[in-house]
Amino acid sequence: MNYVYAGVTSKENFYGRNNPVELIEKYGSPLYVYNEKILRDRCKDMSGLIDYPNFIVNYSAKANSNLHLLEIIRDEGLNVDAMSPGEIFVELKAGFSPDQILYIGNNVSADELQYALDTGVKISVDSIAQLDLFGRINPGGEVFVRFNPGVGAGHNPKVVTGGKKTKFGVQAEYIDDVKRVLDEHNLRLIGINQHIGSLFMDGEPYLAGVKSLLAIAEEFDSIEYIDIGGGFGIPYHKHDGQERLNIQELGGMLNELIYNWVADYGREITIMVEPGRYIAAECGVLLGSVYSLKENYGIKYVGTDLGFNVLKRPMIYGSHHDIEIYRKEEVDSSVQEEVTIVGNICESGDIIAKKREFPRIFEGDLLGVLDAGAYGFSMASNYNNRLRPAEVLINEQGDDLLIRRRDTLEQLINNF
Repeated sequence: MNYVYAGVTSKENFYGRNNPVELIEKYGSPLYVYNEKILRDRCKDMSGLIDYPNFIVNYSAKANSNLHLLEIIRDEGLNVDAMSPGEIFVELKAGFSPDQILYIGNNVSADELQYALDTGVKISVDSIAQLDLFGRINPGGEVFVRFNPGVGAGHNPKVVTGGKKTKFGVQAEYIDDVKRVLDEHNLRLIGINQHIGSLFMDGEPYLAGVKSLLAIAEEFDSIEYIDIGGGFGIPYHKHDGQERLNIQELGGMLNELIYNWVADYGREITIMVEPGRYIAAECGVLLGSVYSLKENYGIKYVGTDLGFNVLKRPMIYGSHHDIEIYRKEEVDSSVQEEVTIVGNICESGDIIAKKREFPRIFEGDLLGVLDAGAYGFSMASNYNNRLRPAEVLINEQGDDLLIRRRDTLEQLINNF
């Protein structure tokens, strides 16, 4: 086994007692591989974000909702968010109790709200219209309202969820309308929440959003929970030495802000955060195989089975993922080449890495796409009727455990 270009996973001993060639031979290609120790370490990072005693970390399961990973996250003492009845269902199966789940709906039906009510989870609504719908279904009930603090941040406009150009949340200007609907249906507002966007590496916009949300909280006297949101970024450019988000520095500033606000407010409040990517991204690597090399009009293409059916982020957001190279045989790769790495989907946008330099890649090589644990498998599909890959966990002892089987051809017609 030749680790041609694998500084990140080698340093982390990511594959434990295994190597990528053995894993692909055992489980097939492509393959999602997760490292339990890294997942637990990221959970601990977030649990220690602030020392305020009434602090809850809600993992945002849309990042990765594999049942076995959810069980590890629960074991680390985290609670969980849900965005759909399906996520609520899986989270309950993973052992979370209803009071550990916050369902954050967005433009949902009465049936979906009723499902959440029937399971007994906490519920947040995203608009005055949805608050009214909730009140008609559940008069006298308890509810969260998601506000838009007017601050947004994120790595791409498509994932900015706060500010003036996003569908999410209620403007502070409509607080009187919120109070009117609460009174009309005898609802008790027990919490407010926000989310400014995904993948911020500078804490200033986040702190600005928190300050705005705390100002909104002062308009209500029944609040028990304030969810200040997630979006904590991770360094996707590890090969270039990108620095991590300084969690300790951000946590210190949050501590000061929250302690001072609670002292002025005069009542203890439970503070919540909802990280997804920060918890799951770095524990996952997507392995795939190189099947063809060719040159078209001066561009060298490396053809793989890593289509956007298995990793959608580069195609949707133009996202960068560092890529490692593994090889079964000892073959020299001292020459650097500029290549474009593509998948096997019938779309010109099926590109994983565009015009990037790597040590020379050969047919038969394996590639490892780093930081694929968040929004990797959770966004995978059967587009082109391709099969979704298996998922494997490298446990803390270094052993490999199959935690989701590869799709089969028969599953493609299960619902016909």
